Amino acid sequence: MEIARDWKDYEILDMADGEKLERWKDIILVRPDPQIIWKEKTFPEKWKTSYARYSRSNTGGGAWQYEKKLPQSWKIHYKQLTFHIKPMGFKHTGLFPEQAVNWDWMIKKIQLEKRKISVLNLFAYTGGATVACSYAGASVCHVDSSRGMVTWAKENINASGLADRPVRFIIDDVTKFVQREIRRGNQYDAIIMDPPSYGRGKNGEVWQFERNIADLVALCVQVLSDHPLFFLMNSYTTGISSKVLENILNLKLKERPGNISSGEIGLPMKNSKLVLPCGIYARWEKKGQI
Repeated sequence: MEIARDWKDYEILDMADGEKLERWKDIILVRPDPQIIWKEKTFPEKWKTSYARYSRSNTGGGAWQYEKKLPQSWKIHYKQLTFHIKPMGFKHTGLFPEQAVNWDWMIKKIQLEKRKISVLNLFAYTGGATVACSYAGASVCHVDSSRGMVTWAKENINASGLADRPVRFIIDDVTKFVQREIRRGNQYDAIIMDPPSYGRGKNGEVWQFERNIADLVALCVQVLSDHPLFFLMNSYTTGISSKVLENILNLKLKERPGNISSGEIGLPMKNSKLVLPCGIYARWEKKGQI
């Protein structure tokens, strides 16, 4: 497992009974997590410091319950990157801090290459990977079907001081966009995708991970350049192993010589040996880099 240990503005303070107690800079939140199936609180007193808790409803969904007044949004930093945090309707805050391990990996790959790298970021959300790749010097095409998420990603690019970098923001269905890029003959040196388990595009297009992911990867291979750098897949879909993603890359990229790896990503708990599993990844990378 790759563990995001380099955060200063984020940390898990405790986790127990289906919930994690998190510090987002100066704001402490309680959010549910299905991986936390043990009951014991390691630091019971710390739970009294939370600003807000997201509680699930028995009838589905959930809501934030506020113990202290929260700012509408605030900024946190990861190394040289800056992100806006905003509590959202479905427990999220606009950032997945465990993805820092992938940001570090991509930044290193791009900077070691010492050439212009073009990146296609699909299901790009609020742009964590877009910010990382832009910071590393790549040009990025950021694609997401949600106008609100794309606006948020622009805010993160600006907050990180990267407004002058070459980033295209596209509001579109991912599959349709890639199909058009194939017809246009556009190509990219690196592809990132973080597909949801289930979703709908802006025109009602239905996405289901198990049904659609292999076909999408096959499409994306057609927009890889002749000298690709990497292909990164993330998933939070329940029941899918990282080996499944690795198998898809092996099948769809078998004509491309490279190294393929996969695994879990996670977050450490402060002052503890506990680690929270947070998702899976698979990576194809060109041979020859360190």
